[in-house]
Amino acid sequence: MLLLLIQYLTQIGVKVPAAFNYSSTRMLLAALTSLLLTLFLGPRVIKKLYELKVGQTIGGIEDCPMLAQLHEKKRNTPTMGGILILLSMVVSMLLWMDWKSPFSLILFVTTVGLGGMGAYDDYLKMKYKSAKGLTPRRKLVFQIALSSLVAAYTLSPMLAEKIHVGDWFEPPTAKVEIQKGRPVVAKTLSMQEYSERYYIPFVKDPVIILSGGFLILGLFFTIFVITGSSNAVNLTDGLDGLATGCIILVSLVLGLFAFLSNHVEISRYLNIPYIEGSAEIGIYLFAMIGACLGFLWYNGYPAQVFMGDTGSLAMGGILGVSAVMLRREVLLALVGGIFVAEALSVILQVLSYKFRDKKRIFLCAPLHHHFEYKGWPETKVVLRFWIIGLVLAVLGVISLKLQ
Repeated sequence: MLLLLIQYLTQIGVKVPAAFNYSSTRMLLAALTSLLLTLFLGPRVIKKLYELKVGQTIGGIEDCPMLAQLHEKKRNTPTMGGILILLSMVVSMLLWMDWKSPFSLILFVTTVGLGGMGAYDDYLKMKYKSAKGLTPRRKLVFQIALSSLVAAYTLSPMLAEKIHVGDWFEPPTAKVEIQKGRPVVAKTLSMQEYSERYYIPFVKDPVIILSGGFLILGLFFTIFVITGSSNAVNLTDGLDGLATGCIILVSLVLGLFAFLSNHVEISRYLNIPYIEGSAEIGIYLFAMIGACLGFLWYNGYPAQVFMGDTGSLAMGGILGVSAVMLRREVLLALVGGIFVAEALSVILQVLSYKFRDKKRIFLCAPLHHHFEYKGWPETKVVLRFWIIGLVLAVLGVISLKLQ
């Protein structure tokens, strides 16, 4: 909104500081806006959630009875705090992002779609006072449907052009260097062409370029990344501040990549694709960082509020969509290694229980509960997972130069 206002004022001759047009400025302002908004609204939202009796339920009692004992003190802590995070992020989006960008539209739809599904899931848990909300199958169907829309948009020029109206939501292009040295020869790619390319950290050139019928593999891969990211963050959200801190670290790295990918010269110097308008992704990720920092004020041990599925499903999906749009899916797996480990621990636990005569690999899954069972205090589990997440984030940033 403010960006459009600034552009209008400039057109009618009103002088506005040029800094407000810079993506770097808008990234910082988006983070500051969401941070302050979350801090300001936090007490009011928490009070309202207490009044609504949106208390935390303790799941997994049958499989891990000790879990109920460890977390009994959390039982009446309000959940659905993700509403606070998402509201602050959307306000920052409306203020500082370019509404004409297709990235803004995709991220907004992801936020509302997955956030709405998560809120409904939390509502059912609250209404029936149990750990059961929406069935896993219904969640998965909705996540796959939304992921399919994102995949179809990136891989189908026809769909992208239908959404494109006037100068609104024009499909972005990309530039890649095809000859080093002087003169530099760069090739301009359409959104579909750059979406067919798949990159891994520490390697400059794409490792796979899909075309023709193989694009169906790209469709499935995009669905897997977005759906998997959404569920992995949801599984990580089990200890005070754990998921929130990890989301901040991953968002910081992806936001940095989004910012650098938006500059022709910088992207050429770093040997990464230039993606037109990708800074809008960075602005939203920094808005998420600010909102999570503000939320951590209330979510740190002992937590006054939990984000619930409202926040975890949506923010996990946002990370997945951002990685897909930036062509950094494998980077997401690297810097979000905590999320990957948490999801794998659940998968391995289920498979072991099913195919190894009810034998378990871990004392309790997800992984953070395993360490709780081993006697680690909750704060120590969270802090050590954050440290690992920070190391992985540093590796992700280092991959910019070591390629």
